[in-house]
Amino acid sequence: MRTDAEHAAQMARKKAAHDRIVAARDNEKGLVILHTGKGKGKTTAALGMVVRAIGHGMKVGVIQFVKGAMETGEAAVFARFPNVEFKPMGEGFTWDTQDRTRDIAVARTAWEEVKRMVTDESYDMVVADELNIVLRYDYLPVDEVLALIAQKPSMTHLVITGRNAPDQLIEAADLVTEMELVKHPFREQGVKAQRGVEF
Repeated sequence: MRTDAEHAAQMARKKAAHDRIVAARDNEKGLVILHTGKGKGKTTAALGMVVRAIGHGMKVGVIQFVKGAMETGEAAVFARFPNVEFKPMGEGFTWDTQDRTRDIAVARTAWEEVKRMVTDESYDMVVADELNIVLRYDYLPVDEVLALIAQKPSMTHLVITGRNAPDQLIEAADLVTEMELVKHPFREQGVKAQRGVEF
């Protein structure tokens, strides 16, 4: 077992190495952040970023492509903050609506809101929640998303969520996190979605 002095010396070396790495990283820009994968937590992670941005007084826009047919805890919370524009614009999952033409129209309307927010430099962060689902079902062409990424203001953060992110979007993003499903109470125990956890 190491002594306290040996531990302190090791931590001092680690800190010095870390400080050198941080000092060399002085670039700052608006990031394209992608949360994807089959595991739970993609929207939750994005909304956590919204909370963090609120704490810094940033202006945030949130567009939800699927949610909108139900009341959520996040909608109730973000309604209290004037610097957050929170818009659940979906009508439920595609298997709920069963109307492709309407789903495409709803997705297009939500996408126009994302474009409005991203191109408005007063927004510091824009979240396109479940956009990947829309792309997976070909409700919007991925080329439009890539074009928006290419023209977004340099300091605007764009956060995109949803499973099955297209390869082109993964390539274009600055930060990609894949949520891996290890265990889920819905599948394992038949536990339905619960307030405060899923919505």
